Amino acid sequence: MLIIGSHVSFGNNQLLGAVEEALSYGANTLMFYTGAPTNTIRKDIDEETTKKALDLMKENDIDINNVICHAPYIVNLGNKSDLDKWSFSINFLKEELKRCDRMGVTKMVLHPGNAIGITPEEGINNIIEAVNEILSADAKCKILFETMAGKGTECGRNIDEIAMLVKGITNKKRIGVCVDTCHIFDAGYEVSDFDKYLDEFDKKVGVEYIECVHVNDSKNECGSHKDRHANIGFGNIGFDNLLSVIYHKKLEHVSKILETPYVGNSDDDKERLYPPYKYEIMMIRDNKFDKDIMNKIRKEYK
Repeated sequence: MLIIGSHVSFGNNQLLGAVEEALSYGANTLMFYTGAPTNTIRKDIDEETTKKALDLMKENDIDINNVICHAPYIVNLGNKSDLDKWSFSINFLKEELKRCDRMGVTKMVLHPGNAIGITPEEGINNIIEAVNEILSADAKCKILFETMAGKGTECGRNIDEIAMLVKGITNKKRIGVCVDTCHIFDAGYEVSDFDKYLDEFDKKVGVEYIECVHVNDSKNECGSHKDRHANIGFGNIGFDNLLSVIYHKKLEHVSKILETPYVGNSDDDKERLYPPYKYEIMMIRDNKFDKDIMNKIRKEYK
């Protein structure tokens, strides 16, 4: 069974609102931030709303084990030149994992961190030290290291760096990997030869660690290290190449999450933007690219 969804809003109704939005797209999984991705301000998890969300998921055959939380991307475990900030990030992520536990969410995706002013190896060692401390706390939710495009000082920009991260973590049962198709393409891996990527990943890390796939096309050329997502089939990866990832037999059990850009009323409209996920999921389920999809999205939401 295809497990596919998208990024959705947590909002005022928290998990319930997120599930309702996912269902409106025809999804059977979802991913959310528990607050704004640009800050660490968080509201308490509402137990009553969470119960309603879990009941709604059961009614619609959404497995909570396929649901993904995403840590805010401003958290940086890669640099500890400011120990107060580094310690704050560690303690914040401990609490974020506990918030996931309260909802029954079992996986949280994390951008590994940035090696600002230090070597990539030093940055990776800082991340390993931080995650080992985070996972020593009493929580159950896993951390999934996201593959990165290699923009700036990002860690996790290639399979070797992901392998270093996984190898350094003591509690292997509490970690996994989220493969982002735009990121690996921008990092220099041809998605058109995804079997080659998976073979190398399996040898150096282990394909069993892949527990989420972010499905995004790319506005950039392969190896650009820029990280600019494009809508499915409208970028340089291409629809058929993305389908080969989505339907890969080795990843059948893995959640596929769309993080593609919202669509404006026109190609240059930045004021009113609409989610593309309902139509992108339809295309993926139908295994057929619809070149008129942008106009259909605009027509529905206009």
